[in-house]
Amino acid sequence: MSSLGKKRLEAALAIASYAVGSGAASAAPTPGVEIPKQLILTASDILMYTNIWKIYFEEDLSSKGVLEMLAEVGIVVVAATGTAYIVAKGTTALLNEITDWLGPMGWGVSAAISSSLTGMFGSMWALYCDRLYSQKESQPA
Repeated sequence: MSSLGKKRLEAALAIASYAVGSGAASAAPTPGVEIPKQLILTASDILMYTNIWKIYFEEDLSSKGVLEMLAEVGIVVVAATGTAYIVAKGTTALLNEITDWLGPMGWGVSAAISSSLTGMFGSMWALYCDRLYSQKESQPA
């Protein structure tokens, strides 16, 4: 398996483990406490993003200039993605609050929503990292 193939597999496994963890944390009923739970899940998502970055580039995300990265991606894209993420987390908190009252079936719905969002955002980040890594590797030394 190529180096890129190993990185892709490792990133996919990391995303899957964070998605399962997110789903498990969301399944626990916590009426009235969904917003703080979503903040904790957001912190977990940030750890997932930094872990994926480290898989691809073998460096901590914090060591790369954040301003440089924003310039690479484009501030408009970052703002749109950030807004979409915040809306998704807010909507998830609201839906989880409602599904808490439905009992075990509702808790399963909460877990599915949360793990799906974590997997989707993690996959988008991994695709971005994959593209950057491929571009970096294809450049002559």
